Amino acid sequence: MTRPATTVRTPRSRLRPTDLLGLGSAGLVAKPARAILSALGVAIGVAAMVAVLGISSSSQAKLDAQLDALGTNLFSATSAPPVSGDPVPLPGNASARAARLPGVEESASVGDLAGVGVYRNGLVEPGRTGGLTVTAADLDLLRVVGATVRAGSWFTSATATFPSTVLGAAAAERLGVGEPGRLVWIGDGNVLVIGILDPVPLAPELDYAALVGMPVAQSSYGFAGSPTRLYLRIDEASIREVRPLIAPAVQPGAPASVAVTRPSDALAAVDAVDDTLTGMLVGLGSVALLVGAIGVANTMIISVIERRREIGLRRALGATRQHIRLQFLIEALVLSALGGAAGAAIGSIATASVAIVSGWPIVVPVLVVVAGIASTLVVGAVAGLYPAVRAARTPPNTALSS
Repeated sequence: MTRPATTVRTPRSRLRPTDLLGLGSAGLVAKPARAILSALGVAIGVAAMVAVLGISSSSQAKLDAQLDALGTNLFSATSAPPVSGDPVPLPGNASARAARLPGVEESASVGDLAGVGVYRNGLVEPGRTGGLTVTAADLDLLRVVGATVRAGSWFTSATATFPSTVLGAAAAERLGVGEPGRLVWIGDGNVLVIGILDPVPLAPELDYAALVGMPVAQSSYGFAGSPTRLYLRIDEASIREVRPLIAPAVQPGAPASVAVTRPSDALAAVDAVDDTLTGMLVGLGSVALLVGAIGVANTMIISVIERRREIGLRRALGATRQHIRLQFLIEALVLSALGGAAGAAIGSIATASVAIVSGWPIVVPVLVVVAGIASTLVVGAVAGLYPAVRAARTPPNTALSS
């Protein structure tokens, strides 16, 4: 005798129409809130990575543009600090000696005037120099170091022989000089300011100098002609060969007393520090992304618990375990993808904002954006896998009776 099929009956009071969509009284408010918070966690992680890498790339683009404009082939030579005693001064014809090297395109020298200060007027105490120096400069200095005149003009063969000065950017600010035509006190008399320079990235020491012509430095300020620093422009293709020859050419008898540096290396070092900080911040962004993944997993697990009757009803109506697994996995992927897209947008906006405020070119690496969104899909798949499997393994009878 055939037994009739067992029918699972669910009391009407326990199964409401909204339960078919997983929108019970608990899910109607709490579930969307949890989902939003989980997606926000993912968005923060992606936004952090996109913003950090985007800002770093924008800064790098600005640095590259500066180096392209200024050139990385500028070298400087100074007296090396001695082990004992006084440093060996550079010879007076150091610039001419270095210029004879093959591959050296241009050279210029400067000499700091010891015991000579620059002040707003003659009433300022001599000891209050404000960290400024008075420096004799060759006429070719402006072109060699890639400096530009913000206001006024550079020295000519005529003005270099008279008491006149060109102020570096920081020197002009500290002296309160905003335009040419003003007088400042150098040595024991007033000197006319004929020009003010823009900041010089590859020779920042010039920013704090009051520059005077070589002839007037020798005639009026006791300059002996020994330069403090030598600047050289070297052909890019000859840098490796010429660099080790600079010191012997300048000081044949004591090449170890000459220190040769490349100012652009300092900018490269700053960039290396920025890269290190960028790596650290990307790590923090990854941690935020992991926290978002845990939030997604938590939301999906709670969703499985709250929607057990929906799962049981679908299974009773013919849905297979694969259908249930796919449903919850897709929900996790959608939740993570929405967070990833929002995070990429927030990170891009943050990058653009910082770049605009800082005057940098806006660079948002497309690969980073794509990788950020792709990582959220991986996060969503991993975070939703266990809840999806758990939901699929829920027996229909157990689910409907819960």
